[in-house]
Parts: sequence; structure tokens; C-alpha cells
Amino acid sequence: MATFLDFEKPIAELQARIDELRDTGAEGGVDIAAEVAKLQAKSDRLLKETFSKLTPWQKTQVARHPERPHFKHYVAGLFDEFIPLAGDRAFGDDQAIIGGFASFRGQRVLVMGHEKGDDTTSRLRHNFGMGKPEGYRKAVRLISLADRFNLPIVTLVDTSGAFPGLQAEERGQAEAIARSTEACLAAGVPFVSAVVGEGGSGGAVALASGNRVLMFEHAVYSVISPEGCASILWRTADKAADAAEAMKVTAQDLKALGVIDTIVPEPLGGAHRGPSAAIGALGDAIELALGELRGMDAAALRRERREKFLAMGRALS
Repeated sequence: MATFLDFEKPIAELQARIDELRDTGAEGGVDIAAEVAKLQAKSDRLLKETFSKLTPWQKTQVARHPERPHFKHYVAGLFDEFIPLAGDRAFGDDQAIIGGFASFRGQRVLVMGHEKGDDTTSRLRHNFGMGKPEGYRKAVRLISLADRFNLPIVTLVDTSGAFPGLQAEERGQAEAIARSTEACLAAGVPFVSAVVGEGGSGGAVALASGNRVLMFEHAVYSVISPEGCASILWRTADKAADAAEAMKVTAQDLKALGVIDTIVPEPLGGAHRGPSAAIGALGDAIELALGELRGMDAAALRRERREKFLAMGRALS
């Protein structure tokens, strides 16, 4: 059964009526095709109208939808011969951040990203996509390997933020995030990052500091979650919608500010309503971005990346 968000209630009611009519027709042999078609057309129009004017908070809800594709789905749909690499060679293996070598449309790459999980068991195993220090140190190791073997890097970002627990802080969470960000900026190979769901805080930036930053149409990317921002500014998470508006978390706002480079379109109603189409669109955008970087030497790639991020600071200062 499809999961509808709060603001999709009218659509959910129409869909329930359509399902009810179909069940009635199947049981009684009644021809209800015309009525179903009429209601379906109305539902489609309402869906299109709703998603054409989403607020930043509504986009945040879409970005968090439990049925959106996750890292494992993108790997299965876009990459062949994926060979996962585990561990940071210091503490352990963090399942919130997964990466390895793969083939992408005829070329070898390193692909890495956050995995949130899609049921209770897998969400716990992957810690809801919240990386720990060993995850970001694994990222540094994999980026170094890609650099050594001259392989382009593709990262898929989908996290509410790095894990904030006491043990993570004791193991050097802030330092690990900083080292991962540094490794991204220092890589001498083409580096393409894509925000596919949530891009939260340093936990996202640590994998997203690439030459090209792509972002799904209904993804969000911010320094803190709207609820966290609201709790700090207004002392209540009830102001999350106001915080989302003020922080400019949407792909459209961030493109205008120069924080991201490309907005990747989603199927009508969000990536969860058409996963195959969304995965294909992302693959096309990644291929185009890698093509733009092909032929640039290591010094040019590092210089472009540095100038890109320094320009953000100048533009926003």
C-alpha cells in the first residue's frame, strides 16, 4: 500500500475511492471503467497541481519519504560489477556509509554513499544513514584508492546528518568529517556528488564536496534540519516549516545561490512514485557531469573544485 504524506490527504482519499470501485467491480462484475478513469484523471490533476507548488517543508517531507530509492537501489539500477570495500583500517566498518568499485556505463568508477535502509531491521543496521567516525574515515580511504587508481568518484548523499552520539564524539566525529571533506577537495580525479534525499549538515558535505553537485528536484540540503533550526531559534520544533522556508533548503533555492550545479527532475509525485525513471534520470545527469570533467588533469580538477567552493563563500558573504 502506498504511503501518503499529510499534505497529500485529498489525493489519498481519491485513490482510496478508486481502489474501492475497482474492488466492487471485480466482485460484482459491474462495469465501472468509465467512473474509475474519471476519478483517476482527477487524481492525476490534483497530484500535478499539488507538486507544482510544494513549500520547502513539504519538499522536506518528500525527501524523507520512506519509499524513495536508497543507495542500494541506485547501485542496482546504475552500476555493474559493484565490489563493496569495508572498514576504515582503524576501528571497524560503518554500514551507514557504503562504497566500492563499480562499472558505470562503460567506465570504472568508485561509488559511495549513505544507506538509510528501508525496513526496521535494515534501518537499525545502517543507523538510518547517520555516519560515524569510522564511516567517514572509510570514505577517506576509498577516495585515496580512487585517486591512486585514477578512477572517477560518484557519491550519493542521503542523510539527516552525522551520528551525534557520545561514542561518535569520543572517536573524533568532527575530525573525521573534516578529513573526509578535505579528501574530497584534494582528489585529483573527476568527482560528482548527488543529493538524492536529505543532505544534512557536515555529514552530507563530507561526501558532497565534488566538482559537480547534482540534486533531485524534491531533495533538500541544509546545515541543520528544519526541526533542529526551529528548536534553536524558537525553542520549539513546531516552527520547522518556518525554518525550512528561511534556510533555503530546496534545490531551486540552492541552484540560484550557486551551491549546487544541476537539478535532476523527478517523476510526477516524487522519486518514490517512479523509482526506475528517477534512477535513470540521475544516471543521465551523472554521465553528463562526468563527461564535462573528462580530460581535465588533476591540478585543473582540484583548482576548479577549490574555486567553486570559495565562490560560494564570496557570493553569500
